[in-house]
Formats: sequence, structure tokens, C-alpha cells
Amino acid sequence: MTHDLLTALRPLLAAEARAEAHACGTEPGDLEQAVWLRLLELLRADSPPHDPQGWLRKAVRSEARRTRRTAGLERPYALEPADDHERGPEHLVLTAARHRALRDAVRRLPGRCPRLLEALLSPRDLTYREIAGELGISQGSLGPERSRCLSCLRRLLAPEVAALEARG
Repeated sequence: MTHDLLTALRPLLAAEARAEAHACGTEPGDLEQAVWLRLLELLRADSPPHDPQGWLRKAVRSEARRTRRTAGLERPYALEPADDHERGPEHLVLTAARHRALRDAVRRLPGRCPRLLEALLSPRDLTYREIAGELGISQGSLGPERSRCLSCLRRLLAPEVAALEARG
């Protein structure tokens, strides 16, 4: 009997849901789904309603009212909750970890490279003239030296970056 009841009520429910959906600002399918759920809960707890068509009409209107009340209480977010404009603690921790990994790799470089790259990464924002004076080399050799050091750093970091990408 339950299958026959559901089959008989399907066209009526679809028509009632289409009629009420626009007024409550929802999709007809959402109303149908809510009413089907109420009916199945009722069938599990009790027997079928005495007047299934009347019950169905009342249930659709009841769900439509509930949907209107809910929509009236809901307010949109001022900003998207997952807004990345603000830097959260997770972002700060990951950035700090990347900076530590870079500085550790710089310290492992050969020759003058660690001192040169530390000077280039310095928060004091040194000029080429100041870096050359600090390291005791000519200003003209800083560019080629920097290029060699960065190439060496790339080779040093390539396996680490590839390992991180493979896991990620």
C-alpha cells in the first residue's frame, strides 16, 4: 500500500510544490523533498494519513511557511567566510616555515654564497655598494656572483621542492 500511495501522490505533490515554491523563494524540488521526508517519517511512526491528499496539501503549505520564516531570519555575510584578504594564523605559520627552509638552504651553500644571499635578504635593504663593501668584493662582480649563488640555491632546493609537490 505504501508504494501505491507514494505513486498516487507524486503528481499532486509536484503540482502543489510548483504552486507554492515561487511565493516562498525556494525550488519546487526542495519543497517536494521536505514533504516526502515528512511523509516517510509519518509512515514509519504511524499508518498512512486518513486523507492523504489533504495531508499533502497542508504539508506543502506548512513547509512553504517554514521556508519563508527561515529565509526571513537568514542574513548574508558581509564578507565571504573564506576570504583570504586577511592573513590568518595558518598562513603566517606556513610563510614562516618557508622562510626558515630558505634560510637553512642558504646556509648550506658553498663559498661566499651564504654571506652574499644573507646580505641580499637582509631586512636592512642594503644597496649593492653596501653589500660589496661588507663582503670586500667589487660592486661589478656582485651580479655574476649573485647569479651563480642563485643557480646553486635552485639546484639545492630542487629535490626538496619536488618532494613536497609529490606528497601534496
